[in-house]
Order: sequence, then structure tokens, then C-alpha cells
Amino acid sequence: MKIVADENLAFASYFFSDIAEIQLHAGRTLQAADVLDSNALLVRSVTNVNKALLEGSDVNFVGSATIGTDHLDIDYLNEKNIQWANAAGCNAQAVAEYVITALLHLDIKGLDAEENFTLGIVGLGNVGRRLSHVAQKLGWNVIAYDPFVQLETVQQVSFSELVQNSNAISIHVPLTKVGEYPTYHLFNKDVFRQLPKETILINSARGSVISEEALLEDIKKTGRSVVLDVFEYEPKVTKVLLDHVSLVTPHIAGYSLEGKARGTQMVYDAFCNHYQMTPNKDFRTQLPECEQYFKQSDDLKDVLRAHIFKIYPILEDDRRLRTCLKDGLVDQQSFDELRKNYPLRREWSSHGAQI
Repeated sequence: MKIVADENLAFASYFFSDIAEIQLHAGRTLQAADVLDSNALLVRSVTNVNKALLEGSDVNFVGSATIGTDHLDIDYLNEKNIQWANAAGCNAQAVAEYVITALLHLDIKGLDAEENFTLGIVGLGNVGRRLSHVAQKLGWNVIAYDPFVQLETVQQVSFSELVQNSNAISIHVPLTKVGEYPTYHLFNKDVFRQLPKETILINSARGSVISEEALLEDIKKTGRSVVLDVFEYEPKVTKVLLDHVSLVTPHIAGYSLEGKARGTQMVYDAFCNHYQMTPNKDFRTQLPECEQYFKQSDDLKDVLRAHIFKIYPILEDDRRLRTCLKDGLVDQQSFDELRKNYPLRREWSSHGAQI
């Protein structure tokens, strides 16, 4: 058996080397010739898996170690009876911790705000639900908008209500262009006109959920604090955009060691199920120990106040991305290198947190 895998797939060798021959490729530049004689293809979000890539190949299983599926042509895969799997929820905790860290970077006093701080969450999938849980542990008021999900633990409101009543808004929706509730350019000029200028906006979902043109126009008018981990024209990111955004990171919100390993684990389990093998590996056996900041008796907020930027020095990610500017644009190769060589951070649980 032969497997073609994205070279940045975490622990690929641990999970698959004793099952098949593995060939590693750069995910963004993967070509049809690379997968022609492969039985399985393992990717991340930078690879578009469609007819152009797979037609005529031997691929009968596609695994994506990502929460999203908009890079997979699911209709084509189903038509060709190619089994596919993704890793929904694998990095939900990592993204939730990213959002909290970004907010505390902008204003560490938010830890003391209690219910005077309202976090609006757009999308109550795995990430949105996890973020709501963590935010409530900090004592924040949480409201959410999701026309497809009902969650008893969160006050759900209309999109307009959320836009007008949040101190910060965090976006956690897939990118969709059709249907009753498309998310493409969900945040457009009309929405920005409703959004109070003090409201912080964070996007770690998909870049095109926000209209970049409308966002820049809004920031120039309001001076709004904005955090972007994803970009509408990614990996083409302009100096103009970086100059106006408060905090930027290179699409790494979910890049914890646990999240990456968990994603590969989920693909491995689905792979074994497809090929009728018994899964016998656990990513947790591969994780190194790290410093314990949280003790059972410690208050979560006290530990975060003292150690949050040791656990995740988010400003370093911002600095690294900004140094990739070249002739007014972030260099695409440099952008990909940042992601490929990213020093995977550890989730709070690895430091002893129980939340």
C-alpha cells in the first residue's frame, strides 16, 4: 500500500509507517502526478482535493487532518466512492485558547471584567462551543449566533443583536456561499456600520467570512482592534492590511501539539476503519512533558495572569509574520515556511489545567 501525505502532517510516521509506504509532499503544490499510484491521500487545508487532483488515480481514501472540509470536493469523492474523513474538533481547544490569549494580549484587565465583558461567538460548532465553555470559566458573559445549532449553556441571539451587543466577537464558521445562511462576506460594509467602534473582532475561521475591503474601510474610520489568523486572499497578505490590524498570525490558531496530533489520530482511526484494521496507537504516548503552571488549588485567572504569555507568546507569531513582508506583500514561501516550521505550542491541559 502507498500513502501520499502532506509533509506537515504531525506524527505521520508514527501512525502510518508500519502500514504502508509513505511519500511526503508540500501540500500547497501537490499535483495529480504525485498521487497517481497512491492508495490513500492525507492532507491539510492547503490542498484542494478534487477531480483535477484525483481523476485516474488509485486513491480510495482521503483523510484531512482539519476541522473544515471546504477544500474537499465532497460531491466528487462521493460520486467516485472514495471514502473521506476529516478531523472535526481536533483543535477546538487550541483555537479557544488562541482567542483568549489574543484578547488578553489586547487587554489583560479583561481577566477582571467578569460579566461586564460580553464575548459574542459566531458559530457554535466544536470550536465555538469550546470557546464558550472557557470564556464562561473566566466569568465572562457569552452570547452566540448560530442558525443551525441550539445550545442550552449559551444565550443565543440574532446576528444583529450579537453585532450590536458584544465587547468582542470571535468568528467560528465554515466558509459557505450558498444556502439560506451563507458565510461568505458575512462581515461586510452593512455589518461594520452596525458594529460599535470599541468592539474587538477576531477571525480564526476562514478569511473570506470578512470582506477585506470593508474591514480596511472600517478600521480607518473607527480604529477598531482586529485580530486575524486568516485572510481573504491568503497567502497574499498586504502590508496595507498588516499596518491596520492589531494582531496578526499566519493561520496557526489551531496549531497546538495536542491539536495536530489529535487530528492525525482521527484520520488514522478512520483509515483503519476503512481498511478494516484495528487501530492500536494513541497520540498521547508521543507527547513530551512540560512545565506545570496549574495546580488543583489555583484560580484559573491567577495562573493566566501570571503565565499566559509564557504558555503562548502570541506576539512572537505577530512579529514573525510581519517580518515576511517583501515589496508590499507577505512572501508566499515565507508564509508557508512559518506554518511548516511553527514551534507547536502546548494546550493548557499539558500545563496542568483542568477545564
